[in-house]
Amino acid sequence: MQLPQRLAVGVISLYQRCISPDHSRVGRWVFPNGYCRYFPSCSAYARQAVTRYGVVRGALRGVWRVLRCNPWSHGGVDEP
Repeated sequence: MQLPQRLAVGVISLYQRCISPDHSRVGRWVFPNGYCRYFPSCSAYARQAVTRYGVVRGALRGVWRVLRCNPWSHGGVDEP
């Protein structure tokens, strides 16, 4: 994995540990059954996409996923 990919994955991991409603300690306390409509969660999807496709294409896929995650979405399983 190259340096830009490591940095992007590190930023996503930091988000997951500190802020994410599905992955952080506070998020698990507030939303014990999870929050995201999709599986894997949006941040996990973005992390997988960056790892698989690289920073630019993976980030674009991650942003597209976040845009699709809205109250009118049915959710479900979505592989990067």
